[in-house]
Amino acid sequence: MPGRRHLLLSGAGLVSGLLFGRSGPAHAAARTLRIGYILPVQSQLGAGASVFADEVSQRTNGRIAIQQFPDATLGGDVELLKGVQLGSIDVAFVTGMGMPSVLPEAGVLNIPFLFNSAAQGQAALDGAIGESFRAKFAAKDLVLLAWGENGLRHMTNSRRPIVTPADLKGLKMRVPQSDVLLKGFQALGADVAPLPLPLLFEALRAGKFDGQENPIATIRAAKFDQVQKFLTLSGHAYDPAVFVMSPDAYDDLSAEDKASFVEAAKLGGKASRAFAAKAEAEGVAALQQAGMTVQTNIDRTAFAAAMAAANPAFEQSFGHDLIAQIKKTV
Repeated sequence: MPGRRHLLLSGAGLVSGLLFGRSGPAHAAARTLRIGYILPVQSQLGAGASVFADEVSQRTNGRIAIQQFPDATLGGDVELLKGVQLGSIDVAFVTGMGMPSVLPEAGVLNIPFLFNSAAQGQAALDGAIGESFRAKFAAKDLVLLAWGENGLRHMTNSRRPIVTPADLKGLKMRVPQSDVLLKGFQALGADVAPLPLPLLFEALRAGKFDGQENPIATIRAAKFDQVQKFLTLSGHAYDPAVFVMSPDAYDDLSAEDKASFVEAAKLGGKASRAFAAKAEAEGVAALQQAGMTVQTNIDRTAFAAAMAAANPAFEQSFGHDLIAQIKKTV
């Protein structure tokens, strides 16, 4: 088990720190915990983290404050997860593409065309599938508080419209640090390589990559329309997000405060889903107005069939039964 540091205490030192997280008098010194995420405050992750922070403050009567560190200030998804494991970061709101770096089993959620819609992804994670990950996260020194959402992922590039799978052949495409998505796009014939999101804008501007794929909300928040000309609404992957907490930080809370954190995270998760849905509904027109050429209709069946070459590897990694169970979620 990795070593973990105790919580950062603000203000009053260790003696006052013993009072933190307990139901105490209103004048007890406030405790500040840190939450990190990779996108700006004005994003689906920022919307979720802001609701989480507000709810924690309200539910603990100001005894516990959540300080936000957006824009990958504390690192990308992989670094955030490792920081939470070690206890150097108290809470993180990370995307589904970063989870497999610490929890390989979560890679099943990255499989292209596994979900037909965001609603199907939400139903899976709000049910038995999502709950089954709680013990898996715990085994990796991560407390799963609640699921949220990054959004449906779509393709952009600077060279040509992507209408058929053949249009991807030879394109230099960036993918997240996800072996599953890497294999999927390799099956389509793209020249793919992983890169952390904080480095992506400059890499696109410098021409190191022709294209990338992300949810509409992320494409807008990261201003990729400034360095990408073509948008294809492929919806090829549903990308969840998850609130995870350091076991040290969580264990120091009272039972009442633990329940408050879980409820705050659930509300934060709902806020991220609402933001992502609104961005999906309204953001395409905004990107089109910004100058992007948008391909709204593709043959998803053809893309899924082209990616089928990767399916045996996915079934070997995650099991045929689990993949089938997820696909049946309604």
